[in-house]
Amino acid sequence: MVVIRLARGGAKNRPFYNIVVADSRNRRDGRFIERLGFYSPLAGDGNESLRIALDRVEFWTHNGAQLSQTVSGLVKKAGANIAIAA
Repeated sequence: MVVIRLARGGAKNRPFYNIVVADSRNRRDGRFIERLGFYSPLAGDGNESLRIALDRVEFWTHNGAQLSQTVSGLVKKAGANIAIAA
């Protein structure tokens, strides 16, 4: 199954996450198919904390990819109205 999930990067106590499309059997930070954006929970003032290519998220969900719970919340936060395939 293909999932859209977060892959962690950054340093200790300074998390940075890439939003990626990956096979669910691969490791969290392992191989992925496509990078769709990023999420930086500790971004300071004036820095972008969330960027998502919503058109690509829509493409992947229409082709059967499942969103993780966290990514689903981030997509809603970004203001997208994407129907999630069941």
